Amino acid sequence: MKNILLIQTGGTIAMSAKGDGVELDPVAWSKTLKERAPQLGELAEIHTFPLFFEDSSDLNHTHWIRLAECIHNYYEEYDGFVILHGTDTMAFTASALSFSLKNLAKPVIFTGSQVPLASIRSDARRNLINSIEMATKDLREVAICFNDHVYRGNRATKLSIGDFDAFGSPNFDPLAVIGLEIKSHYMNPPVSGRFEIQTGFSNELVVLTVFPSLNTDFLMKMDISKLRAIIVRSFGSGNIPTKGDFNLLPFMKRCREQGVILSVISQADHDAVKLSTYPAGRAVLKAGAISCGDMTLEASLTKMMWLLHQYEDKATIETAFTKNLAGELTP
Repeated sequence: MKNILLIQTGGTIAMSAKGDGVELDPVAWSKTLKERAPQLGELAEIHTFPLFFEDSSDLNHTHWIRLAECIHNYYEEYDGFVILHGTDTMAFTASALSFSLKNLAKPVIFTGSQVPLASIRSDARRNLINSIEMATKDLREVAICFNDHVYRGNRATKLSIGDFDAFGSPNFDPLAVIGLEIKSHYMNPPVSGRFEIQTGFSNELVVLTVFPSLNTDFLMKMDISKLRAIIVRSFGSGNIPTKGDFNLLPFMKRCREQGVILSVISQADHDAVKLSTYPAGRAVLKAGAISCGDMTLEASLTKMMWLLHQYEDKATIETAFTKNLAGELTP
C-alpha cells in the first residue's frame, strides 16, 4: 500500500457545531476522523500530521512556507500528500505551493469540506476518500479535489459558498472526474531535477478593483512609494475608464514613473485578458501594463508575490510573470 501523509491545517472540515455556528475543534479531530471515515485505511497507509489548526481566512504567506517545508521534510518518506484546508483561501494556498514546489514528482492534494466532518450531512467523508485515492495515483502536481472533481491547484477558484460543488476551473479542464470510475485527463509534466522548495513571498502589492465612478482623486493621492506591483481587476478583456474625471490612465502613468508593476486581470472568470482588442485596452498596454492572460486571481496574486521575493529587477519580474511557470497560464 502507498504511504500518504495527511496534513491538517484546520478549516471547516476540522470544526464542530457551536451554538448557531461552527468552531475549530482540534481536540476532537482525531477521534472524529476515526469515527466518520474508518475506511480510509483500506486505500493507503495513512499518517496524520497536525501542522496547525486555523480558519483559512487567517492563513498567509508564512503558513504557505510552513506547508512547503513540511512537504520537503517528509518528501522521501511518503508517496503522496493530502492537505486538509479551509475552502475560503484553499486556491490561494494551492497556487502558492505550485510555484514553491520545484520538480514535484508526487501528488499534493488539497481538500476540505463545506460542512464539518462531525456533522451527519457532511461532504467531508467523500472528499477525504477521493483525495486519499488520488494521492495514491501518479499525479505529479498540486491539485484540489472537491465534490468528485480534481482541479489543477493554480487553475481553481472558489465559486460557491453554499453548494457542495464549491470549486471550479474556468479556463482549464479538470485533471480528473470521479464517478464509478476515475476518469483522468492529466499529462504529467517532465521532472528535470531533484525535488526542492523555493519559498518566499512579498506582500508589497495590492489588488485594485475597477468600478464605474471609481474616485481617481483617492488613487492619485495614495502613497505608492512602498508598492512594487498592483493587480488591476479590469472590465472584460482588460478595459478601464479612459475619459473624463474617472480616467485611470494618469494613475497608471504615475505608477509607471515610480516603477510599480501593473498587471491586468479580468473581473470575468472565463477566458483571457487581451489588451490589444479594444481602444481602452490598447491604452492600458501603452501605459506599460502587462496581461494576466487567463490566470485566476489566486494564481496571479501568489505568482506575483513569489516573483517579487525572488527578483528585484522590474523587467525580469514582468517577463517571468507573463510566462507559464507551473501550468497556471495558457501560453
